[in-house]
Amino acid sequence: MSDKAKVITGIAVAILLVVLADTLFVLKQTEQAIVLQFGEPIREIKEPGLKIKIPFIQKVVFYDNRLLNLEPPAQEVVLNDKKRLDVDNFTRYRIVDPLKFYQTVRTEMQARSKLEEIVNSSVRKVLGRSTLQELLSGQRTQIMADISKAVKADAEQIGVSVADVRIRRADLPIEVLQAINARMKTEREREAKEFRATGQQEAQKIRATAEKEQAVIIAEAEKQAQIIRGEGDKQAIEIWNQAAGVDPKFFAFYRSLEAYKNSFNGKDNSSLVLSPDSEFFEYFSQTVKAGR
Repeated sequence: MSDKAKVITGIAVAILLVVLADTLFVLKQTEQAIVLQFGEPIREIKEPGLKIKIPFIQKVVFYDNRLLNLEPPAQEVVLNDKKRLDVDNFTRYRIVDPLKFYQTVRTEMQARSKLEEIVNSSVRKVLGRSTLQELLSGQRTQIMADISKAVKADAEQIGVSVADVRIRRADLPIEVLQAINARMKTEREREAKEFRATGQQEAQKIRATAEKEQAVIIAEAEKQAQIIRGEGDKQAIEIWNQAAGVDPKFFAFYRSLEAYKNSFNGKDNSSLVLSPDSEFFEYFSQTVKAGR
């Protein structure tokens, strides 16, 4: 074979390989496809395996046939009772009609955007007819069923089957939470002031009662002390009188000694001016004389 023939043969083989490569394609187990001819869909393929199409004239668009997740950002929703919530939801869906899917949204990215719009709209519409108390009660199940029903009906229009729609979290907006926290703080501070004022009032009552009881107890004790002291003085006087009656001279002597003791104890700077022959020095002078 000449060189020219070899070249022609090589070109023919290359062309054949290119034609075969554009004719055959493999559809995976997790895929489904639409065959386009001049940009128009002519058939859909859902069975996996080796497939054939007209080369250069037909093209294939592949779509995922698995269960997909959609997690849009949280949105603010106004409830029927004018309460506002930040609602975070998620959706599970599957592309079930590739032909309708291609005709309406074309790509999976555009489908996600459209489905997110459908879900958010349904959530706002259904929750807008509900109150916060209903959302927190047993009616929550029915509310979620209404949202799922609305989403499924709209999603069918783009060839998508929605398996489930769930509200993952529903929180009050941050500014509302801050206002609630501030109000709770103010309320707690008010209650604390009331408790503190009540405690101080009770403390004053207890203190006043204790001071009153203290005054009463002291007065009673002083009264009893005066009575006992009076009784003691009375008994002392009686004893002195009895002693004086038994030996008047000894009693007079003892009283003089007591007077000497009290007069010369040196506790103060007082002075006494007395005559040496006064009665005050009667026993004192006798003692001095006896000592001589």
